Formats: sequence, structure tokens, C-alpha cells
Amino acid sequence: MTNFKDKKVAVLGLGLEGEDVIRFLLKQKAEITVFDQKNASELGEIYQELKKKGVKFKLGKNYLKSGLLGFDFIFRSPGFYRLLPQIIKAEKRGVVISSATKLFFDLCPGKIIGVTGTKGKGTTASLIFEILKKAKKKVFLAGNIGEPMLSLLPQLDKNSWVVLELSSFQLMDMKKSSHIAVVLFISSEHLDYHKNREEYVQAKSNIVRHQKRSDYAIFNTDDPTSLSLAKLSPVKVYYFSRKKPVNGAYIKNNQIILDKGIIGKTNDLKLRGEHNWDNVNAAITASSLAGADLNSIKKAVFSFKGLEHRLELVGEKKGVSFYNDSFSTTPETAIAAIKAFHEPIILIAGGSEKGSDYTELGKEITKSTIKTLILIGKTADELKKVVLQTGFKGEIVFRPGGMKRIIEKAWEKSRLGDIILLSPACASFDMFENYKDRGRQFKKYARVP
Repeated sequence: MTNFKDKKVAVLGLGLEGEDVIRFLLKQKAEITVFDQKNASELGEIYQELKKKGVKFKLGKNYLKSGLLGFDFIFRSPGFYRLLPQIIKAEKRGVVISSATKLFFDLCPGKIIGVTGTKGKGTTASLIFEILKKAKKKVFLAGNIGEPMLSLLPQLDKNSWVVLELSSFQLMDMKKSSHIAVVLFISSEHLDYHKNREEYVQAKSNIVRHQKRSDYAIFNTDDPTSLSLAKLSPVKVYYFSRKKPVNGAYIKNNQIILDKGIIGKTNDLKLRGEHNWDNVNAAITASSLAGADLNSIKKAVFSFKGLEHRLELVGEKKGVSFYNDSFSTTPETAIAAIKAFHEPIILIAGGSEKGSDYTELGKEITKSTIKTLILIGKTADELKKVVLQTGFKGEIVFRPGGMKRIIEKAWEKSRLGDIILLSPACASFDMFENYKDRGRQFKKYARVP
């Protein structure tokens, strides 16, 4: 283990991951300086707490003005671009660039199941965790969901399993890979962060690129990009599919099948939408490779309700069902949500721009059961243009206001048996703090008993 005692360490970003790194480094007696564009009042209590413990701060809009030279280590949070000029300059001067994820991979005594992809990571990772828990494994959930990963280290041993949801930001400079790597559907996302799609896919590939021959890799055989990464791993490869039999979990005649036997019917899943079949199949395959028995898999899979803000059934009011899919920030995830329903839909879509192409979403909206389209946020104009070009004949409600007014409009347009679906296909930052705030406001104003 690296000795951090008396080492000068820069921590970029005081979010959950940054705080996790700082608490770990304080125990190692490191000299820590936090860089964050927020000011002290915005950081709140955590600023006061850490300052009392000797942590230094560089804050505000000019927080990087003095550069990052003079440190032994730099720990970047996922939101900090790895190729930031200040980071590259420091690296060329011999500063070691790291992250909570890299440090965890170095120190974890147990086995890591890593899950990546454009969407479905949280659902898949959570289901793997639930299955292994049912199978009486010593299992932990961390990464972008669950516990801060470094805080778990005192509880781990060689028999532990740690399930990590891993983003492209975390994987971008990884030199180690998971014992079991799961690669879900990959589309174009975060092109406001990555230089191009190639860089984004390259970052994802690190989940398998550095595996040992005793490891396992699992790919979505129905997705060309996921499938293309299979050749990068030196391990025995497994697949999942909702279209054909594979050496993993797959769907046939609406049955979920694994080499150990039939898991059950897709109709019995509490998770709505065929896109969730991919997540279930991936989780089943990974859990089986980790030693889960068939009975534990069945119990966990058919009791699993999914995650908040992921096609979450909020409730029903006078025969109208409300679904919160605020986590949908890409056209692909909104398409998947729309396809999950055969009932008439009132869709709430739009938000801040992420550089997405909405053409396919427009086509899906036009051919779907959507009767009313409520467009919100900065992308409302572009979405309106796209759906009209694809021949949408339903009603369009254009930027009605905040979430309270949006829900009022949706309710006004609804009839018995309708679905009111928030699946924005866009980021949230033009109107809301984040996707969680957007989803919680949707649930608040829906006021479903």
C-alpha cells in the first residue's frame, strides 16, 4: 500500500467520492488541499468540519488558477475531466494522478463485480447485490450507488464480493479491471464531457482491458458496441441476450433461461419494459458466476422492484398511473420507457442539452401510443421540430411552466387507463438541481396516495 503520510495531496471536488477520499487520507496523515468551484458557504458543514481537521481549501470560480503543481498525488472526482490541462501539466512534472476507484481496486482484498454501460448500471448492480445477498454471500454495493467504496475497506476480506456501478468517468484511466466485468448496452452519452464517442467507448473498455485469465467478462450480444469489447478481454467470455440462446442468460418464448435451468416468465417480473430484460439477464449471469444458486436467483429476481427514478411506478389515481423515469437522460432510455407501455401515454420530455440526436426518439414517439406530448426545458424547441418532422399527430403542450404546472396539465389531459410518464431523454440542469430533484418534484406534485 502507498504511504500517504505527510504527502501533499490535492483532492479535486468535494462530492461524495471526494469526501470518501479525504476521510481515508486523513487516517493516513496526509496533507490535503481540496479544490472546488463552490465557495465555503455552498459547501456548508463539511467545509467547517474538514477545516478543523487541517484540510486546506482552494475554492470559487478561480479555484484552479494557481494550478496543481507542488503535490505528490492528485485525486480527481469523476466530474473532473482526466485530460484537464492542469492535470496533464502536473502529471508531466511527476505528480501521481489517482481516484477513489483506482485506490479501491489497489486495496480491495475481495472480488469486484464491475458493471458499466450507458444505462442500466444501477439496476443491474443492485439486482446482482440482491441475488448474492439472498445466496448468503458477504456482498457490498458501492460505486455511484450504495456505500462510498473506500469506507468499506475495514469490513472486507478475501471472501467479500463488492458490486460496483462504474461510469466512464471512473474507468477513464483505470489500469486494473474487475474479477467479473459486465458490459451493458453502450450508446453515445456524455459527449459534453468526452472529446468524442471513441474516447467514451475507450473509457468503458477499461472494465475488461486489464483482466486476468482467471476473471470473467459478460457482454450484451444484442449490442454491437458491447460485443466489440469482447475481443479486448483475455478471459472466458459470457453473453446475455433477449433475442437468441447464448452461454449466459437469455429470453426464449417469454422465459428467462440460464444454463442452470429456467428462471421464470418475463411477465412475472416487477421491472417494467423489455429493456429491463437485459439488466435481469446480465445480473443473473454475473451472480451465477459468483456462485449464486438457482433458488436464490429466482427469489431475488421476481421480488426486485427496481430503483427510484428508473421507470418507477409512483402510484395510481382514478385509474391513471404515474411513472417516474427521471433518470432517463438520453433518447435511447426514453425510447425504452415508451416501449414498456401499450396504454395511452402522456409523455413529459425535454431538459438541458447533452449533444444527443433525437431523430429515433421522434420516430418512436410518432408510432407509439403517446397521445399528448408535454415538452419542457431548453430542448423543447428541438424535440418539437423532430416530432413534427416524423409526423406526430398527437397534442403538444409547450413549456407549461414548473413541475407543478406540468403535472396539472398532464392530469388535465389524462383519462381512465392512461399513463403519465416522465421520461425526459435529457439532462435536468436547466430547470432542476439534478435528475433526483426532477423526479422528486414529479412525485410531490403528482400527489399519488
